[in-house]
Amino acid sequence: MSNNAINTPIPFTPYQKLAIAILALTQFTVILDFMIMSPLGDALMKSMELTTIQFGIAVSAYALSAGVSGLLTAGFADRYDRKKLLLFFYIGFIVGTFLCGITTNYPTLVAARIVTGLFGGVIGSISMAIMADLFPLQQRGRVMGFIQMGFGASQVLGIPIGLYISNHLGWQAPFFMIVALAVIILFVIIVKLNPINEHLKIPQEHNAFIHLWNTVKQRDYRVGFTATALMSLGGFMMMPWGSAFSINNLHITVEQLPLLFMMAGIGSLVVMPIIGRLSDSIDKFTLFAFASFFLMAVVVYYTNLTPSPFWVVTLVNVLMMVGVMSRMVPSMALTSALPNIQDRGAFMSINSSLQQMAGGVAAFIGGMIVVQKDNYSPLERYDILGYVIVGISVVCMIMLYRVSKLVKAKPAPKIVVPVAPALDDVI
Repeated sequence: MSNNAINTPIPFTPYQKLAIAILALTQFTVILDFMIMSPLGDALMKSMELTTIQFGIAVSAYALSAGVSGLLTAGFADRYDRKKLLLFFYIGFIVGTFLCGITTNYPTLVAARIVTGLFGGVIGSISMAIMADLFPLQQRGRVMGFIQMGFGASQVLGIPIGLYISNHLGWQAPFFMIVALAVIILFVIIVKLNPINEHLKIPQEHNAFIHLWNTVKQRDYRVGFTATALMSLGGFMMMPWGSAFSINNLHITVEQLPLLFMMAGIGSLVVMPIIGRLSDSIDKFTLFAFASFFLMAVVVYYTNLTPSPFWVVTLVNVLMMVGVMSRMVPSMALTSALPNIQDRGAFMSINSSLQQMAGGVAAFIGGMIVVQKDNYSPLERYDILGYVIVGISVVCMIMLYRVSKLVKAKPAPKIVVPVAPALDDVI
């Protein structure tokens, strides 16, 4: 596959724009549900008197259950209309999030996070499969840029609002907010998204588990799986402790915390479309490598930061978020180009599962590395996390370079741009 074939931009059709909006809104709620645990971390740890290891387990519960769910459903992911799969798991996600809102103790919180992860963790892989079905590689960088804006939007709007509600109504209130928003989005999916079933026309293995095994055993796919797992392993080690580190180490107040997350989210919203366009215009691995070196420098500085003015802490958080997003877009766009169409659902499910499980393991390991004498003391050994993340990032660059070579070696795909069906077909 030549560089010209990969990097030639293609305009979006009106229906593609609608699909991007639906996927972005869906991702917004799922990401917000997961990300809200980090800013609520300090309040949760103090409210339930949790240790760093216990909180790490609460975070890991979602990620590990999501990983297991993804593996169990991977063999079936290419056997159904992707819209129906999205609806099924999104409804389960809403139920799980509601359970998080009504929990009153640590055991039920962990149980509710497991239920939410079983359903919510699969939604990302379904969205990626839908993206790969509806958009050729020449559009996926921009699509990923818009979809991942849900990450930034969750910080600009969701997390600050959630923290504000939490400060006044308790830490459970943000979960009810997510449920209310998700129900609205569920209705939009039902009404506006068309069936996505072209992959069903291609013959597949009769046994779902054979399909899963045949996907896992492909060497090229395993390179992509490893790169994704390493990306998640590095990021999840540090993320759960963001609010506790900001409050107890950097002396940010609880009232300043929503603004801190909002500013970091604004940075993501600004940079996402730019990175998406760059990813469709220049070599994706080159962009990933530059972003990785930038992020490594910021992470080392941040994890060694001492009490600082609020504007310094905010600037560093913005730069760190820009680095994270600038790596995510080109890496996911490249990885999505590895599977063949008949394997996309299984590949994305396995890929998402490994990402989630690696994140769960990383959060647990992070909880073992970081030490806090009591819920009001500074976090200790946080700097060690930064150095570990740098080492993982170097290995991740090597693996994604291999992914890039594999993608470029593939024959150029036939470009089919979907359009909205006629009104009679919808009815």
